[in-house]
Amino acid sequence: MASAMRVFYRTTHNVAEGAGAAPLAALLQERNAMRGKRTGIILSGANVDADLFRMVLAGETPRVA
Repeated sequence: MASAMRVFYRTTHNVAEGAGAAPLAALLQERNAMRGKRTGIILSGANVDADLFRMVLAGETPRVA
């Protein structure tokens, strides 16, 4: 999820919470199988804590309790 959150922010400048980034995380996980296919995903949910998002952008993968 953290990787997908970073990709969303760095490529589209949109903030995504973990749940909102889940569709992209799944697509990234299956990127080889989906190569060459047209896909669409929905980004929903930008309700992410500022400190958590700062950690994600710094390259960390926060542990969620």
